[in-house]
Amino acid sequence: MPVSKQLIDTHAHLEDVEDLDEALRKAGEAGVAAVVTMGSDYESNLWALTESVKHQREQLRIHPAIGVHPWRLDAEGIEVDVSFVEENISEAVAIGEIGLDYWYREARKNEEKKELQKELFRRLLGTAKKHSKPVSIHSRGAWADCVDIAAEMEVEKAVFHWFTGPPDALKKLLDHGYYVSATPAAAYSKYLKATVADTPLERLLLETDSPVAYRGETSEPAHLHKALSAVAELKGLKEETVAEKTTENARLVFGI
Repeated sequence: MPVSKQLIDTHAHLEDVEDLDEALRKAGEAGVAAVVTMGSDYESNLWALTESVKHQREQLRIHPAIGVHPWRLDAEGIEVDVSFVEENISEAVAIGEIGLDYWYREARKNEEKKELQKELFRRLLGTAKKHSKPVSIHSRGAWADCVDIAAEMEVEKAVFHWFTGPPDALKKLLDHGYYVSATPAAAYSKYLKATVADTPLERLLLETDSPVAYRGETSEPAHLHKALSAVAELKGLKEETVAEKTTENARLVFGI
């Protein structure tokens, strides 16, 4: 059931959502007022900046973020991806999705690949710092390094998307004033549950990471209410309270 307060989906990949207009219609009816769509390479970044405009709705606004995902590192044309971000960041609300992934098959046992990821991450964080933009960080298997590098680069606003790292890394990112975002997986993932439980509501955002699948069900922005319900239950708060605060947090971080 939608709540009376408006919700913001702070991390989605709308270019991959099937029947996007219908998905956005349902999201608007479910109380979603805005979606931040993430880029991860040249094509998705271009879509976020140009094609997403065609899907704007009166009751739901789409805001573009552009970035280069760490999985992209081994692909051809990586410099084109990075240059696009650097040249077009003024048109986006954030840099994302960026970060490190030490569990990715190409980096799992390859220290050189991990160092290349760090180099790319620092470069994009530097762009964010230069342009005073927030960042959306992918940190799978690299939680502590992502926190340390973001702090080292003096990034002011960072969201650690779907953060499931250990308590010490979570404490460190919170100490630096950063945020974490909860997905619908907060209803069943013990790691995400622990993150939500240990994170003050003042530092929590909501997201769907659409169209990722949760327990076999492909997600869409309307499913943000599932993240909302899970967070409210874990926090022992009313959904309206969580909706109001997470939306306030999202507007503060992304300036939307």
